[in-house]
Formats: sequence, C-alpha cells, structure tokens
Amino acid sequence: MSSKITIAIDGPAASGKTTVGEKLARQLGFLFFDTGIMYRAVTLAVLRSNLDPNAEIAVSELAGRVKIDVAPPGKDDGRLADVLLDGTDVTWDVRSREVEANVSIVSTYKGVRDAMTEQQRRIGARGNVVMVGRDIGTVVFPNADLKVFLEASAEERARRRYNELVNRGQAADYDQILASTRQRDEIDRNRVIAPLKPADDAVILDTDNVAIDDVVEAILSLMKERGLIERE
Repeated sequence: MSSKITIAIDGPAASGKTTVGEKLARQLGFLFFDTGIMYRAVTLAVLRSNLDPNAEIAVSELAGRVKIDVAPPGKDDGRLADVLLDGTDVTWDVRSREVEANVSIVSTYKGVRDAMTEQQRRIGARGNVVMVGRDIGTVVFPNADLKVFLEASAEERARRRYNELVNRGQAADYDQILASTRQRDEIDRNRVIAPLKPADDAVILDTDNVAIDDVVEAILSLMKERGLIERE
C-alpha cells in the first residue's frame, strides 16, 4: 500500500457518502473524516461565544481562531470519530438541535469556508484518510489520490431519509422530504462558493439500487487498479 493516501468522496445529501466512507475507512484502517462536522464544530463555537450566527464578520473571525481536529474514535459509544474543539471533545455536542438549527447559515460564509478548508487540508495532509463532503475533490483536496462522486436520484435519496426517520420511530412525510431534497440540491449546485459538482477527474458511481457493500467494493477495485492498495 502507498503511504499517505487520501480518498475524496463527494456527492449530494443522502447519496451514501457517510455510510460508504465509514465502511471503506474501517476496511482500510484509515481515518474517516466527514468534513461537514467541521461546520458543526465552528457553529458550536459561535453559540458558546454568544455570537449572533447571522453576524458574518464576527463569525468568520471566530472561525479563523478556533482549532478543530478529528481523530479516530477514542470511545466505544457509537461515534465514528472524535471531534475536538480547541482540544475539548465535542463529538456529541455538535449534534445538538441548536447547532442543527444554525449550521446552514454559518456554513455559507466565505470566511468560514476558507478557514475550514485550511483545517480540512491540515488533517487530510496526514494521509491515510477517507474524506467525505461536497467539495473535497474540487476545492479541499484537488490532488487526492482517488476522487469519487456518488450520485443517486432525488427520489431514492428521499426514500432513504424517509426510511431512516421511520426506523427511528419519528414521523416522516415522503413528499415533504423529496421536496426538501430537491431544494437542497438546487442550493448546493448553484451556490457561488464551492458549488456541488464532480471534479473533472472524479469517478462517478450511481448508488441507486446498489448495496453499500457493492459501492465499497467498487472503490476498493479502483484503488487496486491505481496501485494504491495491493491486489489480492
């Protein structure tokens, strides 16, 4: 196996990035890095500093000061990785409803995205990492050893989200979820900063009606073809 390998997996919401990325990282013994967690962490820092999430300049300045890190899970409590904010474990704090309600606005600021991109590059530069997001192959790590873009229809992704909520015992409306999915796609693909799109050299994998294990195997096969890991 080559040293310091970086795998970039991008795609729209509910395309399977997190599940595929986590399983792939586990099989390879790599760090799983969901870069979206960085925006949750900086949002948590904003809230803890009593800043108004709508105050773009102040929020961006804070994003440039905090240090966010991601490391292999240090506790067996269901976490996929440790999330550290200025050295403090905030793995579950970043999942709070308050963070959820404010992360969308915080993540749109150019100053925040620039700061988080630099921190993502710092972590990714360590190598042997599977990085998951929406702009990894295009912005964060354009020189990744392998870039994969996962696609799935809006209907399929809405169905996955619907089933996820139902399995948790939560109320869910498929039509509402589908409409929200399409709206999210429109915003992600048309935003001025780092729009959602495959990198020119990304391998596009359609995950509609494809088992997670089969997607992981497809990526492993690509890694073998490129000499990133040894063939069996």
